[in-house]
Amino acid sequence: MVQPYELFYWPSIQGRGEFVRLALEEAGVQYVDVAREPGGMARMMAAMDGADHPSFAPPFLKAGDVTIGQTANILMFLGERHGLAPQDAQGRYWVSQIQLTIADIVAEAHDTHHPIATSLYFEDQRPEAKRRAADFIDTRIPKFFDWFENILARPEPKDYLLGAAVTYADLSLFQLVAGLRYAFPKALARIDAGYPLLMALHDRVAARPRIAAYLKSKRRLPFNEEGIFRHYAELDK
Repeated sequence: MVQPYELFYWPSIQGRGEFVRLALEEAGVQYVDVAREPGGMARMMAAMDGADHPSFAPPFLKAGDVTIGQTANILMFLGERHGLAPQDAQGRYWVSQIQLTIADIVAEAHDTHHPIATSLYFEDQRPEAKRRAADFIDTRIPKFFDWFENILARPEPKDYLLGAAVTYADLSLFQLVAGLRYAFPKALARIDAGYPLLMALHDRVAARPRIAAYLKSKRRLPFNEEGIFRHYAELDK
């Protein structure tokens, strides 16, 4: 019997763990969301403190005797194992490059509501957050979205980043768009129309049978104001 994967991530938020959950769900493999189980938080903290290769922070994934940390690293591992990445080295590195670029904009999205320090509350940095969010909406989202749209358009329009086959980076782009729509609904309603291929990819991923079932299940946590993508009406425009 194949041992289920063990995903270690905070139990009440989507956060960076959601990118891993989406890959596990699309792959159709068994996994345990450890911190959501009874006693799971204690297990997660113990695993962080006692591992031979400790993770700086969740998420990290246990696959038998192997423990992998960092979202992009985990996704590279799962992609190679479960057909969510190309077989050739150049293709695998290309998908990883896209994923790392997604990680960049995810970090910038987080910093719109915590531009000074994560140790401070949003209310302690509200003026700075307004300035950061305005720049993020006006300059940073378009810069990233232009890049993703161009990949989907070249050399001709395609369903997914690499063509007909879905990769973990496509799943992550879905999550990015979904998160930004939650955090900045007014801005994304205005921006969406300029990126038809990217928005079609979002819808295409959402309609994939395993992803659609997951999105309707209790395993999919709702967005909230504790995760990466947070909706503060004063930051949206």
